[in-house]
Amino acid sequence: MRFEEPVLLYGAGREAISTAAFLKARQPDLKLYVTVDSGQADIPGTEQIAADDLGMAIRDHRFGLIVKSPGVSRYKPVFDIARHSGIPVTSNLNLWGATYRHGRTVIAITGTKGKSTTATLTHLMLTRSGIDAGLAGNVGVAPLDIADRHPVVIFELSSYQTADMNFLPDIAAVTNLYPEHVDWHGSVERYYADKLHLIDRDGSFPVALGAGAKGNALVAHAVRDHRRLLRELTPEELAAIDKAAIGSRLKGSHNVDNARLAAQIALAAGASLEGVVAGITAFVPLPHRLEEHQFGGTIFVNDSISTTPEATKAALAAYKGFRIALIAGGHEREQDYTELASLLAGYGVTTLACLPVTGARLASATIAAAPHITVLAEPDLASAMHTLSGYSKQFDAVILSPGAPSYNQFKNFEERGVRFVGLAQAIFG
Repeated sequence: MRFEEPVLLYGAGREAISTAAFLKARQPDLKLYVTVDSGQADIPGTEQIAADDLGMAIRDHRFGLIVKSPGVSRYKPVFDIARHSGIPVTSNLNLWGATYRHGRTVIAITGTKGKSTTATLTHLMLTRSGIDAGLAGNVGVAPLDIADRHPVVIFELSSYQTADMNFLPDIAAVTNLYPEHVDWHGSVERYYADKLHLIDRDGSFPVALGAGAKGNALVAHAVRDHRRLLRELTPEELAAIDKAAIGSRLKGSHNVDNARLAAQIALAAGASLEGVVAGITAFVPLPHRLEEHQFGGTIFVNDSISTTPEATKAALAAYKGFRIALIAGGHEREQDYTELASLLAGYGVTTLACLPVTGARLASATIAAAPHITVLAEPDLASAMHTLSGYSKQFDAVILSPGAPSYNQFKNFEERGVRFVGLAQAIFG
């Protein structure tokens, strides 16, 4: 693969840095431009183009290819300009496909929630079975960074990546499907279509479905033919997997479902049942996913990676029997909190601290559904934690499971999670 014209990197995060390194390694003299909608675009060896000047730069054909980072919506009007100008748009993932796909077994896993855990478990199960497998995508490394180092590659893919993925996997999996990322996709319907583009394609590759995807009519339609579905686990396999999960660091019934789905994928890819069990045993919870701490006799659960109401429900279900203070709310993505609010009392929530901006809707719904729950409307996470310290007799555990992204107050969910743990230690420790 050789590039005859300059390349524009749209975005300057992890994948853009990976793409720049890949391109420069292959063509040291290749001219690279970079643009961002906000923040810094300081990738070494690139020339910056202001976002306001991008449309004109495309019309002037200053580059022959745009490599879009996942966080940049493919539905931005500027990409219509690119299409009309005959300038193709690709991604780090699709460059990997064009360069390294041949001769490798590709396992692609997506879903609204649970995909990171499922992909991590699949990787562990395969490697514990003696199979040389790598993990890339939103967990592991960027696709181009894994290059050709492994004969088997597991990709954990968001809807941003499946939307325009242009090569086929050997095994695909969908954990579940709920509304999410409406701001990026433009509508819930388009989000569903972009997410399911992973499987709704011509090709005979098999598909595995998580418990939350089975019975979903949209998923069933995307599968096209039920004969594509991987075989179900046997009773003996299920018993071994469930026993291993109970003794592992996987918390909650949703994670047992993730382990079952991962086992189904791994066994289809050549893993042994012994390797599957060993992989479950070796699993370490992902950072910011039900990450547990204890300060001053109170349990603090950092579930900052939660960006949907469904993820929040899963977090609360994992702490059945506790009196819970829940911190929720964040960036607006048109989340519907009605059902979550109706379930909070049953999950043991006694106190609810709501953060801008979506927290206002959750607060209203909770006051209507469960007026006995103490509802606190707080301007930010620090205020919420300080206020909760005055209600400490009402709860045994504080769970940060926002059910929303962090962008309105934090750079990312990692920063939000680190801040939560720091505040917990400082205020309650």
